[in-house]
Amino acid sequence: MRCPFCGHEDTQVKDSRPTEDNTSIRRRRFCPNCGARFTTFERVHLRELTVIKKSGQRVPFDRDKLERSMRIALRKRPVDPERVDRVISGIVRRLESSGETEIDVAQIGETIMDALANLDSVAYVRFASVYRNFREAKDFEDFIGNHRLAGDDD
Repeated sequence: MRCPFCGHEDTQVKDSRPTEDNTSIRRRRFCPNCGARFTTFERVHLRELTVIKKSGQRVPFDRDKLERSMRIALRKRPVDPERVDRVISGIVRRLESSGETEIDVAQIGETIMDALANLDSVAYVRFASVYRNFREAKDFEDFIGNHRLAGDDD
């Protein structure tokens, strides 16, 4: 692995261990050229997924984009980052093991919404407001009125 600091081609692994959710391997690395230390993560990739966008365009699935979307919705919310990582890994695992190589963007959006609904109701509404393209306050009211949110009383 190339050193991200000096570009040296031969870094050394000092320590490897599975992450808490056992979905990836965390490796501590050392560069003998500049002395820098850094961490890499290795994940299982079951199959190449292609996302079919609303326009019909096909693009490679990007785990980082899914993660960014969820983290934006969860910004400043009291949710443990490790729990978020486990949820993201679970979503990716479900998509990869679905048997399909092409996945509609709407299926990904709905899967994220389901996960957020169980994780944090504010993040769920935030994500829905962008995903469903809310235009005015009434859109929020209608959405909240039609969806039972986590933490609501019976």
